[in-house]
Parts: sequence; C-alpha cells; structure tokens
Amino acid sequence: MIEATKKRSRKAGLPPGTLMHIGAARSGEARVQLLAYDEQQIIERTLETEAISIPGASPAVTWINVVGVHESAVLERIGEAFSLHPLVREDIANTQQRPKLEDYGDYAFVVLKHLRTQSSGEISSEQICLVLGRHFVLTFEESTCDVLEPVRKRIRENRGRIRAQGADYLAYALLDAIVDEYFAVLEAVGERIELLQEELIANPTRQSLGDLMRLRHDMINLRRSVWPLRDVVDSLAAGSSTLIEAKTTFYLRDVYDHLAHVIDTIETYRDMLSGMLDIYLSSINNRMNEIMKVLTIIATIFMPLTFIVGLYGMNFKHMPELDSVWGYPLVLMVMLAIAGGMIWYFKHKDWF
Repeated sequence: MIEATKKRSRKAGLPPGTLMHIGAARSGEARVQLLAYDEQQIIERTLETEAISIPGASPAVTWINVVGVHESAVLERIGEAFSLHPLVREDIANTQQRPKLEDYGDYAFVVLKHLRTQSSGEISSEQICLVLGRHFVLTFEESTCDVLEPVRKRIRENRGRIRAQGADYLAYALLDAIVDEYFAVLEAVGERIELLQEELIANPTRQSLGDLMRLRHDMINLRRSVWPLRDVVDSLAAGSSTLIEAKTTFYLRDVYDHLAHVIDTIETYRDMLSGMLDIYLSSINNRMNEIMKVLTIIATIFMPLTFIVGLYGMNFKHMPELDSVWGYPLVLMVMLAIAGGMIWYFKHKDWF
C-alpha cells in the first residue's frame, strides 16, 4: 500500500542536505517550464532535465518553474546548475517547512504556503519555494496550481510594468499573487462562519460542533502559514538584500500591508470561533434546561395524581368511597381539577 504521507522521521540519522521528498505522496514526472523575457521578446517552453542551465545575458529575466518536487534527480540538476546550497535543495524537497527567508548572498531562498478552498469548503495548503537571483527566479510547486498563472498572463500580454523590471519585481509579483489568494480563502471562511453562527443560535447539533472544530483547525493552519510570512516580506521590504532594488521595496511594503490585513482578519475569526463555542455550549445548556423544565412540570402535575391513585389503591375493606356509586367519577373529577389547576397556574407564571 502506498504511504499517504512521508514524514520527517524518515530522515533521522541521514546527513544534512540529503534529498528526500517529505510530504504528501506524489506520482508522475516533474515538469520544468521556462519563461524568459525582456521588453522586446519572450521565450516560453518546457525544459528537459538535461537542458536546465544558468540563463545568459539575454533575455534579461529568466523564470524557471518546477511542478513536482518529489523527483530528486530534477532538484539535483537544478541545484547543480544554479549552485544552490545542499540545505536549500533539502528544504525544497521537504514540503513541511514553515515560511522563511534565507539570504545566501548571490541568491535568496523563500518558503511560503499556497492556500486554497476545496469544493467541500475545507482549506488545503501546498508549499511553494522561490529562489531569487540576479537575473533569474526559480519556483518549485508540489503540484500544478493556478495561483501563478495571472503572472504568466501579464508577462505574455506585456501588461503593466513587469516586462520592464528585473527579477526582483517578478519575485514581488509572485508573492503578491499568492498573498492575494489568501483574501479569497478568508472570504470563503467568513461565509462558513456566518452560516455556522446562525445554525448554532437556531438549532445546534453534533454536526454543528464538528463543523466548528474543523473551522478552528483551519484557522490554526491559516495562522501558521501567514504569520511567519509577514516577517519574510518585512525582511525583503527592508532593503537589506542587494538582490532587491530600492524601487521594488515600495511594492513589497504593499504586500506587507496586505499580510497585516490578512492576519487581523484571521485573529478576528479566531475570536469569533472561540465565542461561537461558548454560544454552542450555551445553546445546548438552554435546550437541556428547557427539556428538564418540561419534564419537571409533567412530573409535578402527576405527583398529586399519583398520590390519589396510590391512596385508593390500598383496597382496605372499610373505605367509604369504595361503596359509593359516585366515588369513582368523583375521584376522576378531582384528579382532572387538580391537573387543570396546576396547568393554569404554570401558564399564569409563564413557566411554559
């Protein structure tokens, strides 16, 4: 049976820099896509593993995108062609990294998470790695996703200023596209929270509690994916790396503002979900109290009736009512009068 997830424990005892895919099991061949461009021309094609190499002087910017990080041979070839540190190659193959930034001087290595909403409403997360060089950008995806396609379209159609800028601007555009996807995810989460909140108030069920727990789990994953990325973008926007031009830092600050907005929304949703758990518990307690009140009223009504039935159920020989023709109807009438009087009293007190 194919193992669903390869875990970090498999690497215990292996030397640092050992290439081993960690994460969800993948099948199929990795695809390497080349997109090189400047203001005058654009080159786009699929590369064979042997054809991967450092770009020349023209075109000005080269973007190599790798779909599928489970093939060690492809990562090894790219690592050799671009002189990537063995630890960088190892981190690319490990899809359970937290978002981070590592500056190696000639290039910067960024790990971030791509989030998207499934048809079931749940949130899935995949890792995207980015390597920024002087004139190139390398991206590594676990599987094909559409989040980077708008950037490709802008390059093909020469829209905006992307074709006139360098590799650092391309890296910004890719970061911005991924962060913008977070807003779509949060909108979907917000709709789920509103529907669940109405359900918890009107008719909470065990299914409601399960939905609430799944939402809380999704928010934990969202927070884990977004919070470290804010520090990454802050470091890039600070201009500490020579790979980032001063004019690009303004755009990176805009991405930082977007992330701050995303984080504020996540924290708001987490507070709302914590309050919704209290709402669920209160609704369940109120329902239990209503049930107990009804049962208590029923028991209270039947207590005197049970006493009367028990009293006349003793069957002593010298009980005057036993020989009376009207004894049985009179006792029934008394019981009905008692029950009716108690019901009227409870309604008068607005107890039910």
